[in-house]
Amino acid sequence: MLVEKSSSHFVKGAAILGIAGLISKLLGAVYRIPYQNITGDIGLYVYMQVYPLYSTLLILATAGFPIAISKIVSERLALGDVSGARRTFRVASIVLAALGCLFFILLYAGAPLISRFMGDEQLTLPLRAVAWSLPLVPVVAIMRGYFQGHQNMIPTGVSQVVEQLFRVIVILISAYWMMSVYHDAYLAGTGAVFAAFPGALMAVLVLLFYWTKNTRAQRRVQVRQKQTEAADHPLSHREILRSLVFYALPICLGALVMPLIPLVDSLTVANMLQWSGTPEQTAKVLKGVFDRGQPLIQFGSFFATSLSLALVPAISEAAAQRQIRVIAARTELAMRLTFLLGLPASFGLALLAEPVNVMLYGDASGTQALAIQAFTIVFATLAISSSGILQGLGKVMLPAFHLMIGVIIKLLGNLLLIPFLGISGAAAATVLAYAVAMLLNAVAIVRHTGARFPLRSLIGKPFIAVCVMSVVVFLVDAAMFAALTGRIGSERLLHTIVGLCGVTAGALVYGIALFWTGGLTRADLRFLPKGERIAALLTRLRLLPDEVRREETR
Repeated sequence: MLVEKSSSHFVKGAAILGIAGLISKLLGAVYRIPYQNITGDIGLYVYMQVYPLYSTLLILATAGFPIAISKIVSERLALGDVSGARRTFRVASIVLAALGCLFFILLYAGAPLISRFMGDEQLTLPLRAVAWSLPLVPVVAIMRGYFQGHQNMIPTGVSQVVEQLFRVIVILISAYWMMSVYHDAYLAGTGAVFAAFPGALMAVLVLLFYWTKNTRAQRRVQVRQKQTEAADHPLSHREILRSLVFYALPICLGALVMPLIPLVDSLTVANMLQWSGTPEQTAKVLKGVFDRGQPLIQFGSFFATSLSLALVPAISEAAAQRQIRVIAARTELAMRLTFLLGLPASFGLALLAEPVNVMLYGDASGTQALAIQAFTIVFATLAISSSGILQGLGKVMLPAFHLMIGVIIKLLGNLLLIPFLGISGAAAATVLAYAVAMLLNAVAIVRHTGARFPLRSLIGKPFIAVCVMSVVVFLVDAAMFAALTGRIGSERLLHTIVGLCGVTAGALVYGIALFWTGGLTRADLRFLPKGERIAALLTRLRLLPDEVRREETR
């Protein structure tokens, strides 16, 4: 009974963290579109030059520590060693506070040098503005880890959502105010990156609220339930520090790779454009234009991120029970579902790049680069899902190593392609980087799970459906432009109508074609919410292939 309760509590906690993480990621992907509309491409350029470096330092200062702290605290509490849990919190506080202050000093003092290295000395102020959050964010990480160690995931989830929501609000309000009053995109970018500080402050306030509300009660219950039987073997400060580093370092190294691809762009795109003869101001605008694709790629990868959160425990459970066939089946299904959604998203965005670009950003600048970047979605989603599978198998560092190879490919691609192709070269380098990482992950999955990816069902049927979809989207796009051009005065409204019609037609045709080719089956629909009802409706509409309906009657 106790085991069932503990398992239920764990699943509930994981669900809370997963939902909070997805909401935060969604907010983080969407806000850049209105931000660009307010500040223009220069404002987006300033933000995207600074934020990847901040993310890298933030990961070095905090990534892995909440998990490490929660693990040690939960172990101490399981042994009844409440004082050991508190000691862990104190040691972690000192270590992370020191790291946060160190990175603040390095970034604040080194901002002029870093901005010159990025090729734009006007970035000094934004770099210094974002540095102020570095001493505060480790406090958030420590408190989240401590709550998670008490098996209380609600403070972490609520603080994540509040932090991101408040940060987005501050970004948009400060950007609007700076542009209205000062008409300065660099000041708007400074306000946007500084928003990390008030966001972290709100997270601290939320966590302090839960701290005062829950901690004393939890401690009294724990003391009554178990005596301090571990008091005879207390952990020393050195042992706590060693455990923190042991648990946190691999996670930190794995997480560190994620912001490196946009960081490579921050350091190379504008510089390489200027080196190849592009005027400085034009190079900055082009970098901002290139960054338009980032939120669309993030949004396109949203499903894969959700799937990876479910994959890690599902694969871990099967691996712990040595259920090789279950691991292989879940792996094949996950990769196939990811491909089914990533492929049409890439082709659809590539075909509708111009109307989507004008609809979201107001003009068609960088449409070719956006069309190329669209194919990042299919490779990035497969890379994310395959990383989740490998992590579930316990191969935590393997996907990070593969993505690091992708980062090297990205760097070399930027250096070689940007002088000849401009930002389209940078877009092609991004696609190639994720493709390499995905292929390396896939090879590792086959080697460790024995899973097989039949080309006909995995690639062939979805590709036929995408080809049909592409033809329809192209025809709808051309027909809508021919019918509405000259009748609608606003170019942005025209492209919005065309884009939305193209997306709607493409989604409907792709879904129908996928069912008729057998690329999506009734078994697959069971994994979707209300899947059985959807399958029954499609059966009545005769959209499911005959062999699927025959399987149902057996």
